[in-house]
Amino acid sequence: MVVGEVVQRATLAYLTLSGLLVGVWATLFPQSFYDDFPGLGLVWVAVDGPYNEHLVRDVGQLSLAMSVVSGVAAFTMVAVLVRVAAAAWLVNAVPHFVYHLRNLEVYDTFDQVGNVLSLGLLVALPVVVLVLSFRPPRSADV
Repeated sequence: MVVGEVVQRATLAYLTLSGLLVGVWATLFPQSFYDDFPGLGLVWVAVDGPYNEHLVRDVGQLSLAMSVVSGVAAFTMVAVLVRVAAAAWLVNAVPHFVYHLRNLEVYDTFDQVGNVLSLGLLVALPVVVLVLSFRPPRSADV
């Protein structure tokens, strides 16, 4: 297995797990997700508007769907599926990231940094997968 493929598979696996965490939490426990996300005493959703169970569950279900696509891509490593999964994450992550960049005033400095870093990572990781998916293999793992 080539190094680029390992990085792509690991990145897709991370995105899958990230989506599963958000997806299961928001779908099955929408009030808790609203009140407590991202956890550890931090609150990033409730400070940004009133609770809407339908909207929170929709976010959860979208995250679960994204996890299915990226999980299958990570498992099969079929090039077109890897690229579609990465592109789908970008279609979701870029507008989400831009929204939060424009609305950081609801958070204190620590939470602003956490938002920018965590949401920026969800933009950067699919870009890494896309770039690597178009590069020819360079070296084999030992």
